[in-house]
Amino acid sequence: MEYNTTRNSMAMREYGRHIQKMIDHILTIEDPERRQRNAQAVIELMGFFNPHLKNVEDFRHKLWDHLFLISDFKLEVTSPYPIPTRETLKSKPTVLPYPKRYPKYSHLGKNLETIINKALEEQDPERRNGFANAIAYYMKLTYNNWHKEQVQDDTIQSELSAITNGQLEFTDTPFVKTYQPQQGQRGGYGKQRGRFQQRGDGWRGDNRPGYKKKRY
Repeated sequence: MEYNTTRNSMAMREYGRHIQKMIDHILTIEDPERRQRNAQAVIELMGFFNPHLKNVEDFRHKLWDHLFLISDFKLEVTSPYPIPTRETLKSKPTVLPYPKRYPKYSHLGKNLETIINKALEEQDPERRNGFANAIAYYMKLTYNNWHKEQVQDDTIQSELSAITNGQLEFTDTPFVKTYQPQQGQRGGYGKQRGRFQQRGDGWRGDNRPGYKKKRY
Protein backbone atom coordinates (compact mmCIF):
# COMPACT_ATOMS: atom_id res chain seq x y z
CA MET A 1 0.00 0.00 0.00
CA GLU A 2 1.26 3.45 -0.96
CA TYR A 3 0.86 6.45 1.30
CA ASN A 4 1.03 10.06 0.23
CA THR A 5 3.97 10.58 2.59
CA THR A 6 6.04 8.10 0.58
CA ARG A 7 5.09 9.45 -2.85
CA ASN A 8 6.80 12.20 -4.78
CA SER A 9 5.36 15.68 -4.38
CA MET A 10 2.97 16.72 -7.15
CA ALA A 11 4.13 19.53 -9.40
CA MET A 12 0.55 20.73 -10.07
CA ARG A 13 -2.08 19.53 -7.64
CA GLU A 14 -5.02 20.64 -9.77
CA TYR A 15 -4.38 17.78 -12.22
CA GLY A 16 -4.21 15.11 -9.56
CA ARG A 17 -1.94 12.14 -8.89
CA HIS A 18 -3.12 10.04 -11.86
CA ILE A 19 -2.04 12.60 -14.48
CA GLN A 20 1.38 12.83 -12.88
CA LYS A 21 1.74 9.03 -12.92
CA MET A 22 0.79 8.96 -16.61
CA ILE A 23 3.43 11.56 -17.43
CA ASP A 24 6.01 9.64 -15.37
CA HIS A 25 5.13 6.56 -17.43
CA ILE A 26 5.56 8.50 -20.70
CA LEU A 27 9.09 9.37 -19.60
CA THR A 28 9.94 5.66 -19.58
CA ILE A 29 8.70 5.02 -23.16
CA GLU A 30 11.61 4.70 -25.57
CA ASP A 31 9.67 4.64 -28.86
CA PRO A 32 9.31 8.31 -29.99
CA GLU A 33 6.07 7.75 -31.93
CA ARG A 34 4.42 5.91 -29.07
CA ARG A 35 5.64 8.52 -26.62
CA GLN A 36 4.16 11.26 -28.83
CA ARG A 37 0.77 9.51 -29.04
CA ASN A 38 0.65 9.07 -25.28
CA ALA A 39 1.52 12.72 -24.75
CA GLN A 40 -1.34 13.76 -27.06
CA ALA A 41 -3.73 11.51 -25.12
CA VAL A 42 -2.64 13.02 -21.79
CA ILE A 43 -3.17 16.53 -23.20
CA GLU A 44 -6.76 15.63 -24.13
CA LEU A 45 -7.31 14.13 -20.68
CA MET A 46 -5.91 17.21 -18.96
CA GLY A 47 -8.31 19.40 -20.93
CA PHE A 48 -11.22 17.10 -20.04
CA PHE A 49 -10.43 17.27 -16.32
CA ASN A 50 -10.12 21.06 -16.43
CA PRO A 51 -12.97 22.43 -18.60
CA HIS A 52 -12.53 25.91 -17.09
CA LEU A 53 -9.32 26.26 -19.11
CA LYS A 54 -11.38 26.31 -22.31
CA ASN A 55 -12.45 29.85 -21.45
CA VAL A 56 -8.80 30.89 -21.22
CA GLU A 57 -7.15 32.27 -24.32
CA ASP A 58 -4.73 29.72 -25.89
CA PHE A 59 -5.79 27.09 -23.38
CA ARG A 60 -4.09 24.28 -25.35
CA HIS A 61 -0.85 26.22 -25.19
CA LYS A 62 -1.29 26.34 -21.43
CA LEU A 63 -1.93 22.58 -21.30
CA TRP A 64 1.29 21.84 -23.17
CA ASP A 65 3.24 24.13 -20.85
CA HIS A 66 1.76 22.31 -17.87
CA LEU A 67 2.70 18.96 -19.42
CA PHE A 68 6.37 19.93 -19.60
CA LEU A 69 6.21 21.46 -16.15
CA ILE A 70 4.83 18.29 -14.57
CA SER A 71 7.53 16.23 -16.31
CA ASP A 72 10.18 18.51 -14.80
CA PHE A 73 11.08 19.56 -18.36
CA LYS A 74 12.45 16.09 -19.12
CA LEU A 75 9.80 15.03 -21.66
CA GLU A 76 11.10 14.80 -25.24
CA VAL A 77 8.09 15.16 -27.51
CA THR A 78 7.10 17.48 -30.34
CA SER A 79 4.92 20.39 -29.26
CA PRO A 80 2.89 22.71 -31.51
CA TYR A 81 4.04 25.57 -29.29
CA PRO A 82 7.44 26.78 -28.09
CA ILE A 83 8.74 24.37 -25.47
CA PRO A 84 9.25 26.13 -22.13
CA THR A 85 12.42 25.74 -20.11
CA ARG A 86 13.26 25.92 -16.45
CA GLU A 87 14.93 29.29 -16.98
CA THR A 88 11.85 30.85 -18.56
CA LEU A 89 9.73 29.56 -15.68
CA LYS A 90 11.94 31.15 -13.03
CA SER A 91 12.57 34.37 -14.92
CA LYS A 92 11.22 37.47 -13.23
CA PRO A 93 8.96 39.85 -15.15
CA THR A 94 10.22 43.27 -16.11
CA VAL A 95 9.60 45.81 -13.39
CA LEU A 96 6.99 48.35 -14.45
CA PRO A 97 7.95 51.95 -13.76
CA TYR A 98 5.60 53.35 -11.13
CA PRO A 99 4.58 56.95 -11.81
CA LYS A 100 6.01 59.20 -9.12
CA ARG A 101 4.05 62.39 -8.90
CA TYR A 102 4.28 64.78 -6.01
CA PRO A 103 1.49 67.37 -6.22
CA LYS A 104 2.23 70.74 -4.71
CA TYR A 105 -1.31 70.88 -3.30
CA SER A 106 -2.04 67.31 -2.25
CA HIS A 107 -5.63 68.02 -1.20
CA LEU A 108 -6.45 68.99 -4.79
CA GLY A 109 -4.50 66.23 -6.51
CA LYS A 110 -2.08 66.09 -9.40
CA ASN A 111 -4.74 66.04 -12.12
CA LEU A 112 -5.99 69.51 -11.14
CA GLU A 113 -2.45 70.86 -11.44
CA THR A 114 -2.30 69.40 -14.94
CA ILE A 115 -5.56 71.16 -15.87
CA ILE A 116 -4.30 74.42 -14.37
CA ASN A 117 -1.13 74.21 -16.45
CA LYS A 118 -3.22 73.59 -19.55
CA ALA A 119 -5.41 76.58 -18.68
CA LEU A 120 -2.37 78.83 -18.28
CA GLU A 121 -1.16 77.80 -21.75
CA GLU A 122 -4.51 78.69 -23.33
CA GLN A 123 -4.41 81.93 -25.34
CA ASP A 124 -8.10 82.27 -26.15
CA PRO A 125 -9.67 84.44 -23.40
CA GLU A 126 -13.05 82.71 -23.61
CA ARG A 127 -11.59 79.21 -23.30
CA ARG A 128 -9.23 80.42 -20.56
CA ASN A 129 -12.21 81.78 -18.62
CA GLY A 130 -14.04 78.47 -19.10
CA PHE A 131 -11.06 76.61 -17.69
CA ALA A 132 -10.99 78.94 -14.67
CA ASN A 133 -14.70 78.44 -13.95
CA ALA A 134 -14.40 74.64 -14.23
CA ILE A 135 -11.34 74.62 -11.94
CA ALA A 136 -13.12 76.79 -9.35
CA TYR A 137 -16.15 74.49 -9.44
CA TYR A 138 -13.98 71.43 -8.86
CA MET A 139 -12.12 73.12 -6.01
CA LYS A 140 -15.38 74.01 -4.30
CA LEU A 141 -16.72 70.50 -4.85
CA THR A 142 -13.60 68.99 -3.31
CA TYR A 143 -13.82 71.31 -0.33
CA ASN A 144 -17.46 70.36 0.32
CA ASN A 145 -16.59 66.68 0.24
CA TRP A 146 -14.28 67.09 3.25
CA HIS A 147 -15.89 69.93 5.20
CA LYS A 148 -19.37 70.43 6.57
CA GLU A 149 -19.41 74.21 6.39
CA GLN A 150 -19.86 76.10 3.15
CA VAL A 151 -16.78 77.63 1.57
CA GLN A 152 -16.90 81.21 0.34
CA ASP A 153 -16.02 82.20 -3.20
CA ASP A 154 -13.33 84.55 -1.90
CA THR A 155 -11.55 81.58 -0.31
CA ILE A 156 -11.62 79.67 -3.59
CA GLN A 157 -10.36 82.70 -5.52
CA SER A 158 -7.53 83.38 -3.06
CA GLU A 159 -6.36 79.77 -3.21
CA LEU A 160 -6.62 79.72 -7.01
CA SER A 161 -4.62 82.96 -7.16
CA ALA A 162 -1.99 81.47 -4.86
CA ILE A 163 -1.67 78.40 -7.08
CA THR A 164 -1.50 80.33 -10.37
CA ASN A 165 0.29 83.45 -9.06
CA GLY A 166 -2.79 85.54 -9.84
CA GLN A 167 -2.99 84.47 -13.49
CA LEU A 168 -6.44 82.81 -13.29
CA GLU A 169 -9.68 84.37 -12.08
CA PHE A 170 -13.14 82.88 -12.43
CA THR A 171 -16.16 85.00 -13.29
CA ASP A 172 -19.11 82.64 -12.68
CA THR A 173 -19.93 81.77 -9.10
CA PRO A 174 -19.29 78.00 -8.71
CA PHE A 175 -22.55 76.54 -7.44
CA VAL A 176 -22.27 73.16 -5.73
CA LYS A 177 -25.51 71.61 -4.51
CA THR A 178 -25.27 70.01 -1.10
CA TYR A 179 -27.84 67.65 0.38
CA GLN A 180 -29.94 69.12 3.17
CA PRO A 181 -33.02 67.10 4.22
CA GLN A 182 -36.18 69.17 4.47
CA GLN A 183 -38.29 69.35 7.54
CA GLY A 184 -40.42 66.23 7.98
CA GLN A 185 -38.14 64.03 5.84
CA ARG A 186 -36.29 60.96 7.02
CA GLY A 187 -33.34 59.62 5.07
CA GLY A 188 -34.28 61.51 1.93
CA TYR A 189 -37.84 60.16 1.70
CA GLY A 190 -40.67 62.65 1.55
CA LYS A 191 -43.95 62.51 3.43
CA GLN A 192 -45.43 59.10 2.97
CA ARG A 193 -48.96 58.78 1.82
CA GLY A 194 -51.54 56.08 2.30
CA ARG A 195 -50.96 53.79 5.22
CA PHE A 196 -48.82 56.13 7.34
CA GLN A 197 -50.34 59.44 6.26
CA GLN A 198 -50.77 61.87 9.11
CA ARG A 199 -54.38 62.87 9.63
CA GLY A 200 -55.70 66.14 10.91
CA ASP A 201 -57.30 64.64 14.01
CA GLY A 202 -53.92 63.58 15.45
CA TRP A 203 -54.24 59.89 14.51
CA ARG A 204 -51.98 57.89 12.21
CA GLY A 205 -53.25 54.92 10.28
CA ASP A 206 -55.45 54.10 7.33
CA ASN A 207 -59.20 53.95 6.96
CA ARG A 208 -59.58 50.20 6.56
CA PRO A 209 -62.28 48.59 8.71
CA GLY A 210 -60.86 46.85 11.77
CA TYR A 211 -57.46 48.56 11.46
CA LYS A 212 -56.12 49.40 14.90
CA LYS A 213 -55.15 53.03 15.11
CA LYS A 214 -52.14 54.07 17.12
CA ARG A 215 -51.71 57.35 18.93
CA TYR A 216 -48.45 59.09 18.15
